[in-house]
Amino acid sequence: MYSRLEHTRKGSGEPLVLIHGIGHRRQAWDPVFEHLAKSYDVIAVDLAGFGESAAYPDGIHYDMPTACDNLVDNFEAWGITRPHVVGNSLGGAIALELGARGLVSSVTALSPAGFFGPVNKIQTFVLLAMLRLSSLLPNGVLKALSKRSWGRKIAGSSLYAHPERFTADEVYGDALALKTCTAFERTLRAGIGYHYRAGVCVPTTIAWGTRDLILPFSSSARAQERLPEARHVALPHCGHVPMVDDPELVVRVIHTTVVGAGEPVA
Repeated sequence: MYSRLEHTRKGSGEPLVLIHGIGHRRQAWDPVFEHLAKSYDVIAVDLAGFGESAAYPDGIHYDMPTACDNLVDNFEAWGITRPHVVGNSLGGAIALELGARGLVSSVTALSPAGFFGPVNKIQTFVLLAMLRLSSLLPNGVLKALSKRSWGRKIAGSSLYAHPERFTADEVYGDALALKTCTAFERTLRAGIGYHYRAGVCVPTTIAWGTRDLILPFSSSARAQERLPEARHVALPHCGHVPMVDDPELVVRVIHTTVVGAGEPVA
């Protein structure tokens, strides 16, 4: 195990692991966590070098194989095997890779990385870099901005269709998580050449926000072309992190995928 991952766990039933995107933290899943915990043994995780999880030891790369291997090692430490996994953005790509290895029971990928076009890949990396740079403002400035509705809207407009739903504490907490994470640049560099190239061997749903600015909805068409055997779902009026914009819809999408996990993949 390269890094013991910090996590929040609640509920009982089949294990369900929630994986956030680059620069985020496990609290990204708060809008759906309690609802899912009514039906599943839910584990929301901080990836290595993000949130409260320690970085990898020196010399360990922040690439996709390492992320998958480390998660599987943590599955064992948590006492679970072949959980259902749900991921957003980077987490969605990790979920798909775990599914391709046959190491999970089902995959729900929300706006997953790995289906870039040549133009929107540049857009994605520029926007992510700008988010990181904006988080480096002094803490006092970040806190002051988070207390103003227009500041919260500016801070979240590239990630959410409805950033106004956040509280000041949530926006400030996310900004600090993005500012202090130690794996951002190394993870971003590792993703420059990344494309999802594997297939599907477990029940898989790929869901995309129609108002996603980080990984535009047009990426969904590439995902459908490459993975026709997956279930593809549009998330109307949702941005890149749809758990905030429409938590009830996201819960339904996840539940439908998990319920279908007993059915063979065509």
